[in-house]
Amino acid sequence: MKDQGKAKRGIPSKSEFNSWYPAIVEIADLVDKRYPIKGMDVWKPYGWKAMSLIDSITRLEMESTDHNEYRFPLLVPEDLLEKENRLVAKLKSARELGIDPSELRFEDDDAGFKKEVYWVKHGGDNKLDVPMFLRPTSETPMYNMFSLWIRSHADLPLKTYQIVNTFRYETKQTRSFIRVREIHFFEAHTVHKNEVNATLQIKEDARIVQKILYELCLPNIISKRPIWDTFPGAWYTTAADVIMPNGRTLQVATYHHYRDQWAKSFDISYEDENGNNNYCHQTTFGMSERLLGAVVGVHGDDSGLILPPSISPIQVVIMPVATHISDDVIIYSKKIRDDLHNNGIRTKIDDRNIRPGNKHYHWEIKGVPIRLEIGPKDIAKNQCIVSLRTGGKETLPLDNLSSLILTSLDSISDVLRKRADNLHNNTISQIPKSILDDGRLSFEQPLNDGVVYEMPFDGNDADAEIIEKSSGLTLMGECEQAYEDPMPCIITGKMTTKRQYLAKMY
Repeated sequence: MKDQGKAKRGIPSKSEFNSWYPAIVEIADLVDKRYPIKGMDVWKPYGWKAMSLIDSITRLEMESTDHNEYRFPLLVPEDLLEKENRLVAKLKSARELGIDPSELRFEDDDAGFKKEVYWVKHGGDNKLDVPMFLRPTSETPMYNMFSLWIRSHADLPLKTYQIVNTFRYETKQTRSFIRVREIHFFEAHTVHKNEVNATLQIKEDARIVQKILYELCLPNIISKRPIWDTFPGAWYTTAADVIMPNGRTLQVATYHHYRDQWAKSFDISYEDENGNNNYCHQTTFGMSERLLGAVVGVHGDDSGLILPPSISPIQVVIMPVATHISDDVIIYSKKIRDDLHNNGIRTKIDDRNIRPGNKHYHWEIKGVPIRLEIGPKDIAKNQCIVSLRTGGKETLPLDNLSSLILTSLDSISDVLRKRADNLHNNTISQIPKSILDDGRLSFEQPLNDGVVYEMPFDGNDADAEIIEKSSGLTLMGECEQAYEDPMPCIITGKMTTKRQYLAKMY
């Protein structure tokens, strides 16, 4: 009967993840995908509140590290995009040739973001002299202003961030939170005196990412992206990827070290203490609504969402029972709500005149961490019944209830972290033994879908191409956690401690 109940709610089994995920984001009332532009979902209040709570965690981290929040315009003039494209083309060419970018002249052979942006070419009936586009990211508008703001070493470091919507003309299959055309986006941009200070910023960004992902109960893989997957304007790119239940990896955060490449293009320079003029060094750090997509995918189950308490719009839902028998039930429910609220716990009373079972189903789907029942018999015993979304019931005394609820919320987070760690660890497998023959790897055992493969690899781009073509998977880059003992590289046989992963990536 329980399975029939779930089927009536329209939730596919999570074992069919590609069906389960898009169904759950709508059934749980996070978004409505029926807006008449593909890839632009309507955020519903419940989903928007969860995303806003993620933003709040991010803002706290930004404030604690002396970043200041800005808001830059949505529209960017075409000439700034051309400036970026020339820089990106130059850096890509230098990378391919293996030479310093300063040895190349600017070329116009790379369209950059030009094919990915939404264009605005008219103001009313008037054709614009300079076309504009909706920002895909904000390097160009921000750096144009940085060049005006920075003059002296006293102006550095400049640490900025904004949380805005960005737009990309995504042509692949869209998926809520994971691949969309209008992106809820966090981006931090910093400017420093030199490479050393910029590198320290990258380390700070790495700590911030792990703090946020810990709050979301999401283990992740940290890897330095291979050169062909590094943002063309970056010296190097580091990414955090979460393993989803279908074995695909989802990139949820990136941080880029730009050195002084963008500063030279946008003339961002400063006068030092000795009166010398120097180009600045820069970093960027980005995340998006993919964080919420990872939470949905990793923690949810066949019954609906399971939200970490840190971002659950409602942490405790109070369900009065048998209110027709005693008015005290509502009185006690409100007293409990007020007490929990005063202790920082997001609480709601569900006093709808429907069956208790339907209420449980409703809040179970929405992933509320704690469901609290109280009726006349409970009041007489000075207690309430608490159901945890991660499983199990317990009876709690009404005395000191807020403290007990906070402890239960912490235990739910711990359970989610443990479950997510198990998923993460059980999805990673050592790559089968292989033989290299005539430029192709053959594996002793077939590679399975839904597995992230780990391997020692210390080869060049051509070696990496052999691995990707032979496996049909994507090389994620050098993992932050190296092997303790050297192992033979899968291609060259050279002993190395470099750990790399192969996966299907979103």
